[in-house]
Amino acid sequence: MKTLLPPGWKKPKGYANGIAARGTFVAVAGQIGWTADGTFATDDFVGQARQALGNIIAVLAEAGARPQHLVRMTWFVTDKQEYLANLAALGAAYRELIGAHYPAMTLVEVRALVEDRAKVEIEATAVVPD
Repeated sequence: MKTLLPPGWKKPKGYANGIAARGTFVAVAGQIGWTADGTFATDDFVGQARQALGNIIAVLAEAGARPQHLVRMTWFVTDKQEYLANLAALGAAYRELIGAHYPAMTLVEVRALVEDRAKVEIEATAVVPD
């Protein structure tokens, strides 16, 4: 896996501009902050993000993948200001679960998610090296 940073570009903080990888492709559907039984344990933004990341890790494990195999994540949030207000706690939760691995990422504010209580949904792509 190779992080892509064009010459002269400032290194991004908390994500990569691109990742090149070779191996088994693993697509993870959008994960929200509910538990394995489909219930929400919290309405807290960081708590839901933490659960969604944990759900991604569980799906990755089914393919023999780990967080360091992530190459792309797309975050959908219902409130950009809530996301920005919680960056420190969110970053700590991310590093605790994913580690110091920062794939290519996109964040999009959306009007709503399918599950009314969901505040964040995260799609992920991983590549397990050959």
